Amino acid sequence: MFKSVFAKYIFTFMLIILLSFGVIMAVIATIITNYSVDAKQGIVQTAAESTAVYLESKLVSADAGDLSTLAKKHRGDLTTMLTVVSSHSEDLTVLLTDNSGHIVMAVGSDASEIPEAASIPKELMDEVNSGNTVSQTASLPEVFEKSHLLYAVPVYNAGDVSVVGTVFVCASSVMLTQLLENIIKTIVLAILWVMLAALIAVYVISERVISPLKDISLAAKSFADGHFDVRVPVRGNDEVAELAVAFNNMAESMDNYDTMRNTFISNVSHDLRTPMTSISGFVDGILDGVIPPDRQEHYLRLVSEEVKRLSRLVASMLDLSRIQAGERKFTMAPFDVCEMARQIVISFEKRIDEKNLDVSFDCDEDKMNVLADRDAVYQILYNLCDNAMKFSEEGGQFRITIRRQKNRKILISVFNQGQGIPPEDLPYVFERFYKSDKSRGLNKSGMGLGLFISKTIVEAHKQKIWVESEHGKNCCFSFTLEQE
Repeated sequence: MFKSVFAKYIFTFMLIILLSFGVIMAVIATIITNYSVDAKQGIVQTAAESTAVYLESKLVSADAGDLSTLAKKHRGDLTTMLTVVSSHSEDLTVLLTDNSGHIVMAVGSDASEIPEAASIPKELMDEVNSGNTVSQTASLPEVFEKSHLLYAVPVYNAGDVSVVGTVFVCASSVMLTQLLENIIKTIVLAILWVMLAALIAVYVISERVISPLKDISLAAKSFADGHFDVRVPVRGNDEVAELAVAFNNMAESMDNYDTMRNTFISNVSHDLRTPMTSISGFVDGILDGVIPPDRQEHYLRLVSEEVKRLSRLVASMLDLSRIQAGERKFTMAPFDVCEMARQIVISFEKRIDEKNLDVSFDCDEDKMNVLADRDAVYQILYNLCDNAMKFSEEGGQFRITIRRQKNRKILISVFNQGQGIPPEDLPYVFERFYKSDKSRGLNKSGMGLGLFISKTIVEAHKQKIWVESEHGKNCCFSFTLEQE
């Protein structure tokens, strides 16, 4: 129904405001109605009782036997008195009747509409003549055209305490209608002002929300077209601003990923083309007889090395594909990580001797068991040691440290002295396809997948891996494993 956020906000706010004020108005109307009915009944009762008291005293002073005689002798005084009484409310009418119900005098708002021969019903008069007051909303068809709220009080003769007439005070309305109308008008006016204020507020708020969302939408469309350099402006520090910051961070990651992907394709192309060219050249040389028989074994060994290099490349690609597809399963079992680290160091003996490295192995205990996938941890530790060997300086220090931590974790660190990692590269070393050594001067065979695979394996174990480095001095990779 509503396509825009602004329209949805406006409809929702207006609906809430109308419903809220509707409930408030209903509650106030109920309270005012009950109050006005009680107040009107009080006015009618007070008017009737005060009139009856006046008439009883007037009967004594005028020496009149009943209300008919009194009305004939002192009509002027009675009219003045009844006019004052009826003025307590604009819809009051005061009736004086004899014991038979005949109206001997009428003053008030509806007095002019009463027929001359009008009288009060006999049933009502019988009840009043018996000395009871009557309060009810009744229809007096011979007197009024519509129902009235009435209060009847008998008038007594002071001498023999007999009923000599009745005072009827009638009100055409049972409520204080003017008060209720004024309150309703005030509430309606308040509703209009609140709705106007809400309209302005919703417009301002929705504009602050929608404008950044439009920017993000346009940027997302640019991403779909392959333009990852677009950024959205960040305004303020609220949730929308946080969304814009997160979107820009995502755009930065996508831009870096796109750059690394292009770099990876270039590296893979180079890594595939170079060994294949060498293999093709050596094999063709042997087949054509260009390479003498006594040198063929040497060149075949070179071909073997190049084939192994291609095999490592393909294996890394397949491993990455399996990890991303979630097909690689990890079998958790206890094993001695210290013994594994010793075996890996021994496997690098030749390279250690070639670089004359100062090797140290520091464990809290000779045997430290962890609960993890043995092959996966071997892959991580071997990859970290291999990188340390590549980037260690001649005669530098190479150290493996294994420590117990308080939270039942084992901390494993691989440290080497060398060129280290530039500060600007540290946030990206665990990204796929990323290579800090872009010149390929030290890492000629790497593809930028080893650390990404290591990070993925560590996170699959619900652990952490990180790096600390001083550029031009040293580098230390660390990760944790669960203690058995």
